[in-house]
Amino acid sequence: MRAFVGTGKPVASICHGPWTVAEADVVRGRRLTSWASIRTDLRNAGAEVVDDEVCVDGQFITSRSPFDLPAFCAAIVEQFAAVPAAV
Repeated sequence: MRAFVGTGKPVASICHGPWTVAEADVVRGRRLTSWASIRTDLRNAGAEVVDDEVCVDGQFITSRSPFDLPAFCAAIVEQFAAVPAAV
């Protein structure tokens, strides 16, 4: 995961998924949202945690729960559409 994040490509994570990026030690200084029960873990890993339906911080797109899927999916489409195609 750390190597992938290093590419700068978008990383989308919802619900408990942000645990993966916290485990990879790539959330320090990043702004994220997640399921409420893992927010303390994200803070302990150095992230700024917000309670928003979707949060976009650079390459990271995070969301709290499946209830937030409409906003999460829209943010993913917008972020992926902005990535230049590989040559």
